[in-house]
Amino acid sequence: MDSKLIEIDGVEIFPLKIIKDERGAVMHMLRADQAHCTQFGELYFSIVKSGVVKGWKYHKEIIQSMVVPEGMMRLVIYDSRPDSKTNGNVKIIEFGIDNYVLVRVPPRVWYSFKSISSEHSIIANYTNQIHDPLESEVLPLGSSQIPFSW
Repeated sequence: MDSKLIEIDGVEIFPLKIIKDERGAVMHMLRADQAHCTQFGELYFSIVKSGVVKGWKYHKEIIQSMVVPEGMMRLVIYDSRPDSKTNGNVKIIEFGIDNYVLVRVPPRVWYSFKSISSEHSIIANYTNQIHDPLESEVLPLGSSQIPFSW
């Protein structure tokens, strides 16, 4: 089965608009009047070099809303929540300039991402809480706890 079609409870994908003209483009991310706009915690950007993989990471409480305004990313999400109807599922989402969407990742799922662009990618991450290192967990990329290999 194509892992792009597999669902993970709480993961949501919202199409976004790019308004282009001869001067450039405006790329929407979030508006306060959208139902999927959560409480503001922080907004930060990560520049990821071509072929570089970051993760695995898990947040206990934080909801993340991710957008890739430059380049393309492959995001892999794994549901290890024992109480989830999608426990054990792995979902792959490729998003960025060629598939401009916002991906909302709920708490208590593992995720990792890789820049699949020829140069680099930029990921914007809007969270509902300020970063707290005690609130998250990390695993090495080759962890046997995650049924996915980069």
